[in-house]
Amino acid sequence: MEMNHFIKSHGLGNEYVVFESDHINFSMNEQNIIKICNVHYGIGSDGILLKVPSSTADFGLKIFNPDGSEAEKSGNGLRIFSKFDFTIETKGGIVHASVVESKNNRAQIIKIDMGKAVFESTLIPVNNNKSECMDEILTLDGTAFFINCVSVGNPHCVVLRDTLDIDEIKKYGPLMENNKLFPHRINVQFAKVINEKEVEILIWERGAGFTLASGSSSCAVASVLFKKGLIEPTVKIKMLGGALTISIDKLWNLQMTGEVKQIAEGCLSAELLDELH
Repeated sequence: MEMNHFIKSHGLGNEYVVFESDHINFSMNEQNIIKICNVHYGIGSDGILLKVPSSTADFGLKIFNPDGSEAEKSGNGLRIFSKFDFTIETKGGIVHASVVESKNNRAQIIKIDMGKAVFESTLIPVNNNKSECMDEILTLDGTAFFINCVSVGNPHCVVLRDTLDIDEIKKYGPLMENNKLFPHRINVQFAKVINEKEVEILIWERGAGFTLASGSSSCAVASVLFKKGLIEPTVKIKMLGGALTISIDKLWNLQMTGEVKQIAEGCLSAELLDELH
């Protein structure tokens, strides 16, 4: 493999650039991450996936948001990273990935064991005085929201809505993400239950903003709705970029299944590398 080689793929419109740590000669620091993810001055991406060594799994994976921050876990990122059966160590825990189906060696259906849903406030974390943060009121700019918080390896805030409005989540998503209630910031989902087997969601992703799809967000929404008794153990989560299937067992173990597609591959130019150095 050539130095500074990359692959760019997307999971339902949520795109990532993939590098290997032993095949790059620049620092993966905040400034460089921001530049690479910039659509005008870099490759353009919703984030970066960096393959690193691991002592506890087949590979390690570092996941970076376009603002330069590091994410604990990304469902779409993990599916993109997963071309074969293996275990992956992330900041949010070890996951197992497998290829369910390949379409002419191009688009692939990937299944990921996403770990457990955790509702304990101190583990999400949420700054409240209750053991869980379910149906709690959060008032923003005079508007009250009933919030439900969960961790699926990274923190999420789920709001049930009768109707979904893109302008609404773009307005209130960043206010929720950066609210003092959430010391590590938080991912935000507005969710509408269609029936026990289907849910529609809109997503505001921590460190990335409004996004077309998110695997961990889908897991978070399914976990909250299952806890409330509103859905069956296996549910289709519909997003603007497409749909994922999420399954939950009685011990709150999560499985996510969905498609990924490669967009492009290549090597960073000498001009860009000069800037990264």
